[in-house]
Amino acid sequence: MAKAGHFGYNTVMIGKYMRTVKRLFLVLTGAVLMAFNLITFVRAGGLLPGGFNGLALLIQEISHRFGNFRVPFSVILYTLNLIPAIFCFKFIGKKFTLYSSLMVIVSGILTDFMPSFIPSFIINFLTTQDILLSAIFGGFLNAVAISLCLHADATSGGTDFIAIFISEKYRKDAWNYIFAINCVILAVAGILFGLDRALYSIIFQFATTVALGALYRNYQQRTLLIVTNKPDEIFKMISENTSHGATLIDCFGSFERNTHTLLYSVVTASQVKELIPAIRRIDPAVFINVIKTEQINGRFNLSPKD
Repeated sequence: MAKAGHFGYNTVMIGKYMRTVKRLFLVLTGAVLMAFNLITFVRAGGLLPGGFNGLALLIQEISHRFGNFRVPFSVILYTLNLIPAIFCFKFIGKKFTLYSSLMVIVSGILTDFMPSFIPSFIINFLTTQDILLSAIFGGFLNAVAISLCLHADATSGGTDFIAIFISEKYRKDAWNYIFAINCVILAVAGILFGLDRALYSIIFQFATTVALGALYRNYQQRTLLIVTNKPDEIFKMISENTSHGATLIDCFGSFERNTHTLLYSVVTASQVKELIPAIRRIDPAVFINVIKTEQINGRFNLSPKD
């Protein structure tokens, strides 16, 4: 019994170790991609990516143009993220904030120093003179970097801290609201540095928002309407795999003139892909309607940030 208990303890510890390694890998990869994007597509198109990264670039450019000095990008970025990080540490989660802070620190340092140790011909090869292409592909790469952090239960900092807080508190997809805030920031940039640059930057941010919605869907919900004759088995499977509940409603099929059970359940969008095949294995004759859920009020299980 002692050996079995020891084996179980080792298994748990290995699982925690692997999860930590995975989170570090995702966060660091996201930081590298974020910095690489800033010094290639963003710089080539003269774009402002929105959020605190864009605000840091804006402050850096204002200081250079009007004050004739350039403040390091990392210094501005760290200053802007300090208060949101403290707020996040207190109200969302300690490890979540530490991993997010690691992302901010590494991406800031790499943005300042990566151009000096990457051969210039590589950056020149990857940059393009077409600003529209820079905005679209830069926006997509930005979304990939952010989504890697989100899959590691972290964030890229700044306005993402705000988005996570809204999503946790109100159970709503907040990225469109962040897009609106970014548009305001870019409008200020347009007044100072030209409307065309601000408009291309809005395209960059829009591409990020659309791509992020496809790459990370844990804060999006889907309603499942399931007509079945095996409601107990299906409910048990949904409960065990998602920790979400369901409502069972007796119904009558007008075509076959048979009684059935309607199972109503709300799950996260990322869970639907695995649930539907599992439901069909239980009841091959099942009828499933998946509906996009804009907002829910009431109890909805969502794993808290650590």
